[in-house]
Amino acid sequence: MAFKPLHDRVLVKRVQSEEKTKGGLIIPDTAKEKPAEGEVVAVGAGARKDSGELIAPSVAVGDRILFGKWSGTEVTLDGVEMLIMKESDIMGIIS
Repeated sequence: MAFKPLHDRVLVKRVQSEEKTKGGLIIPDTAKEKPAEGEVVAVGAGARKDSGELIAPSVAVGDRILFGKWSGTEVTLDGVEMLIMKESDIMGIIS
């Protein structure tokens, strides 16, 4: 895939959600919510200050992140559903 986000945008691939609850119940596809967790696939160069100075992004390719339920724009690249979002939509990095 040849896609490079611009500025402070991040390309994210959602991770698969659990098929079962902690109690062992299987969750049907119709009841599942889209996960708010993903893996960073590509990162833009970063935002710019008013002075033109570049602000480096806080996330890197391969980071596992948590983001808001309605964050980003859904796109399909090479048959894979991904999200493009601003770095500010990311709530944190999961270690």
